[in-house]
Amino acid sequence: MAINESGRCVTADIAAGISPAAALFHSLADETRLRIVARLARGEVRVVDLTAELGLAQSTVSKHLACLRDCGLVDYRAEGRQSFYALTRPELMDLLAAAEHLLGATGHAITLRPPSPGEPVTGLVDAS
Repeated sequence: MAINESGRCVTADIAAGISPAAALFHSLADETRLRIVARLARGEVRVVDLTAELGLAQSTVSKHLACLRDCGLVDYRAEGRQSFYALTRPELMDLLAAAEHLLGATGHAITLRPPSPGEPVTGLVDAS
């Protein structure tokens, strides 16, 4: 469910006894995946658009999307030869909002999801 040091998803960790909760948080414990999730929170997007917006290689974006897909957080729809990725679980935004609140309470305010109108933006998410 999360990518290990060798770049592979470690779904085998769950089979080896790591709890699904730990695997979920591990899958979100990567800044690139958080940036992808934040972008997908604004709507579906193609890999080519993510590479341009995030300034990353196609292989890197694809690897992280595969991890998020393995976790059931992201899926895609094919349209011709293109794939459009989107979040599958709206509850993820609630989790990120709770994390923002907790980080703010501990003196580390950061924005992990697209802000509501008038809400200040700090940290990870781009205001556009």
